[in-house]
Amino acid sequence: MKLIHLPYALLVFISLYKLVCADEKKDTPLPLAQAVEEVYPAIVRIEVVSEQGSSGRMMKSRATGSGVIVSQDGRVVTNHHVAGKATRITCRLHDGEEVMADLLGADPMTDLAVLRLRMEDRPKKSKPLVVATFGDSDKVEIGDVCFAMGSPAGLSQSVTRGIVSNVALISPNQGSFRLDGENVGELVRWLGHDAIIFPGNSGGPLVNENGLIIGINEVGIGSLGGAIPSNLARSVSKELAENGFIARCWTGLECQPVLDPNEVGLLVAGIIENSPAEYAGLKPGDIIKVYDGKKVMARIAEDLPIFNQLAYGMKINKKVKISGLRAKKRMTWTLTTKSRESAYAQERELKSWGLTIRNFTLMSSLEARRSSKKGAQVHSVGRGGPSNSAKPALVPRDVITSINGEAVQNISDLIRISNKITSGKVEPVATLVSFERDMAKLLTVVKIGPEAEENRPVQAWKPWLGVSTQVLTRELTEALGLAKTTRGIRIAQVFPRTPGKKAGLIAGDLLFRIDGQIIQAYRTEDAEVFGNMIKEYKPGAVVVFSGLRGKEPLDLNVTLEKRPDPANELPDYEEDTFEFTVRELSFGDRVNQRLEEKEPGLIIENVEPAGWASLAGLRQGDLVLKINGKTMSEVVFFEKSMNQWIQEKTKRIVFFVQRGIHTLFLELEPDWDNT
Repeated sequence: MKLIHLPYALLVFISLYKLVCADEKKDTPLPLAQAVEEVYPAIVRIEVVSEQGSSGRMMKSRATGSGVIVSQDGRVVTNHHVAGKATRITCRLHDGEEVMADLLGADPMTDLAVLRLRMEDRPKKSKPLVVATFGDSDKVEIGDVCFAMGSPAGLSQSVTRGIVSNVALISPNQGSFRLDGENVGELVRWLGHDAIIFPGNSGGPLVNENGLIIGINEVGIGSLGGAIPSNLARSVSKELAENGFIARCWTGLECQPVLDPNEVGLLVAGIIENSPAEYAGLKPGDIIKVYDGKKVMARIAEDLPIFNQLAYGMKINKKVKISGLRAKKRMTWTLTTKSRESAYAQERELKSWGLTIRNFTLMSSLEARRSSKKGAQVHSVGRGGPSNSAKPALVPRDVITSINGEAVQNISDLIRISNKITSGKVEPVATLVSFERDMAKLLTVVKIGPEAEENRPVQAWKPWLGVSTQVLTRELTEALGLAKTTRGIRIAQVFPRTPGKKAGLIAGDLLFRIDGQIIQAYRTEDAEVFGNMIKEYKPGAVVVFSGLRGKEPLDLNVTLEKRPDPANELPDYEEDTFEFTVRELSFGDRVNQRLEEKEPGLIIENVEPAGWASLAGLRQGDLVLKINGKTMSEVVFFEKSMNQWIQEKTKRIVFFVQRGIHTLFLELEPDWDNT
């Protein structure tokens, strides 16, 4: 029996020996020249013509970058910021051959894009493409030798040598590196290295000593380069090549590292309103410890991309079980993911309007605090064009909601209605446009042709009605079907808790008289006429406004009130230790922040550069809700609390602030020995 089985055992031993030797050979660094030669011929120089909205037009620009061939059918991986907005792409191979390419897909969140060379355009007897291979970026260690390859400044292919200096490099300022509204740092931790890279190296491969791609070069910060890890680049580029986009989920959950170094988990910094996270019951301040069965933790900012990759990578409509703590009590939540749209939709040019415009996505509608994605948002406006010359002029972020009374749900509606209005016309067509600017509902008349710019002075007076208005210009009166001799104003917005609101004024009301006196306003420069007439009264006076609501006569008695104190007359406090200034909330602050009359908070009025507050990330305009768990609404209480913490040399002072639709915790950690 032994004689029978000995050859078989020997055969098994030899086979295992060969496998071990093969692995050792694979892991053994190649000679320098061979390592370079493995990838160098796969580098391509990319020349792109891109298009981007600016000044009311889709502006073309030319740029160069780098890429690397990763398949025999001509797939090329590069950066989104190189080719993500390309309308024309030409790739130059290592031997000088030029091949046109098509964009298969681009992902701004990871700054990756995939192209496909037009293989059918190559000569029939062309040599096969040289293909580079992805390595395992998880095995990269600090000190590993690496080679940065690419086509700097549009020159021929080049290679530089260095070492890996960091395997979890992120942008020092959260959100400072954005593409198409997306924060690249949410998902990407760069491989930092000192192989010299130059402008134009973007999209080129970072290669190890075995001739394998360990990263896609993305940024250069001084003498330090940053590359997207190959494992992330491989998975993203594969999905882009197959689908043209990356399917991600959205939860509305915003996390940051825990503040307590002894705590394990993630700190919930904010919850977006009407998001899956809000419906699940999560709140700012919660600690998440387990997410979909996986333990999660972030003690420093560099830990967050790992969690974000997990959270964004969940299947859409999946029920995710979460466990953690709230006020040190165990909690569980069940969250159902939603499909995540891009931050911004692609802008389009409307030449007849002199603007570029976008549809809303879920994220852009949330950021704009809109209840739906209906409407078309102005992206840029051309100086001297029809939209800029209208009175009032359209400006970026305005939302067009109807044209000549016909609803505009999206860009397609806008184009269709515009074409119908201007079809067969040889002269500019005056078009009544309804649009929204923040919460104000405005009207204007846009013509296809140049008009004088509008100058709208700020209104301010002591007696107060609590509305914003626009003059009934001749263009507006004509468009509204009113007599040409009409004088007056249109109510654009009625602020809450104001005399106008109490009296029943609504946006869209037309006012022609005050106590029988005509409101002599019919030009844009008459914007102050209405306010000056109100100034003639005293707070407490009852005035009669006459006009129209729709087609019905309107007569309203309104009791004027004293104007709320403006921001410059409210109590403020300059905190010298941390170098920032706060003040109490004005009426305008509450309107802009969507706050009720008694909701607490203080506004950050100024932050000195390089002070402790600045270093902690506090910004001008932040709404301070709590400090060290204490609600803040009065400057006197704020000053007393701060003085106490300073006197006690409190180790950490935690600000809970609101910034737009986001909330987050900011930690001030002063060095008391040097303060």
